[in-house]
Amino acid sequence: MGITERKEREKAGMQRLILDTAMKLFIDQGYESVSMRKIASIIEYSPASIYTYFPDKSSIFYELHIEGFTRLLRKQTEVQGVMDPAERLLQHGRAYLEFAFENPQYYDLMFIMRTPAEQIVKNKDWEHGMRSYELLKRNVQECRNAGYFKESTVDSVALMMWAVVHGIAALHIRQRLILMELNASYFEGLIKDSLKNLKNLIR
Repeated sequence: MGITERKEREKAGMQRLILDTAMKLFIDQGYESVSMRKIASIIEYSPASIYTYFPDKSSIFYELHIEGFTRLLRKQTEVQGVMDPAERLLQHGRAYLEFAFENPQYYDLMFIMRTPAEQIVKNKDWEHGMRSYELLKRNVQECRNAGYFKESTVDSVALMMWAVVHGIAALHIRQRLILMELNASYFEGLIKDSLKNLKNLIR
């Protein structure tokens, strides 16, 4: 291994350590409790040196939000083998909810918190989020090809489906459904009903 390759490997390893530490702090103590100084203290590194890997706290969480989308897209891609387009769209929504329930902190970063969103607006780029949305649109388009949603645009149907699953996910993550004692089968039934209603309402 050459010197350059070794340095790149060491840099990647340190970036990974910083990201993992920030995520653990976020999970354990919340976003406001995470600081560059606290991360440096935990990994026994000088605070000034942390800035050679990430310019600020926001950039760390932006990177974590990208990781979240990578995980979400991987989960959604798993259902692409379902042959029936309507069933695939249903399973797409189910995969979205499963991801949100299993990874509430990532979901918070990706869709609810303002910090990564501010970076997205600043960069005028949401490539990783759009990959997930484009996959949803592709599944909606294949439903249209099969005779569903004929008089509606792909974007209008995709946004409605996204709104349904995001609403459920956000209510669950923010514990607004905690007293309702709803289980996974209920959420799946809700997605099925929503898809059925969309078929009836949007022709």
